[in-house]
Amino acid sequence: MIKFDKVTKIYPSNTAVLKDVTFEIKEGEFVSIIGKSGAGKTTLTRLILGLEEPTYGEVYFKEKNMLVADASEIQKIRRSIGGIYQDYKLLPAKTVYENVSYVLEVKGTAQGEIKKEVEKVLDLIGLKDKKDNFPKELSGGEQQRLAIARALVIHPKIIIADEPTGNLDPYNTYEVIYLLEKINKAGATVILLTHNREIINKLGKRVITLVGGRIIRDEAEGRFII
Repeated sequence: MIKFDKVTKIYPSNTAVLKDVTFEIKEGEFVSIIGKSGAGKTTLTRLILGLEEPTYGEVYFKEKNMLVADASEIQKIRRSIGGIYQDYKLLPAKTVYENVSYVLEVKGTAQGEIKKEVEKVLDLIGLKDKKDNFPKELSGGEQQRLAIARALVIHPKIIIADEPTGNLDPYNTYEVIYLLEKINKAGATVILLTHNREIINKLGKRVITLVGGRIIRDEAEGRFII
């Protein structure tokens, strides 16, 4: 589904953030990407989204070379990817329901379909009874679940979760990871970027380790080793 073939990314400052990176993520996989700050994780995700182009090498999405994809093709790819972030990226002036419905409104989805989809996803993540609350009235864990709902409502084929538990306590951390596993079991490909050693070691899933822009390990049942 996603393939990096000898990808190097060099910024104008002559800083090589990724160096000769090659890997493939298959449809339905749950892959964790770990590495210290500056290891190249964020650049890697920006390349997947078509927000950056490799200096050398090629990035493929479903066998489509991102370098030759036109603007409409890249937009279509981005619409098939849901993003979950550490800072939630919620709209403070909108309710829980409106935060999720807004994503579909932007796509031009019919109101009847929006109502059905939003209620379904809020029920899935356990926030149906708080649909009229504003983000500031939610706990940190609830805000992150709302961010997950926003990502899920577009029925993404891929979820990129970038440090989704960075601001959470242990209880809410494992609740979020449980939801990601549930999403994965339902068929979505999940790419998790995290510094959390315990999460990685308990997941027992594939781990790609980046150090200095290079992949030093890619293990099917990896552990947090840096």
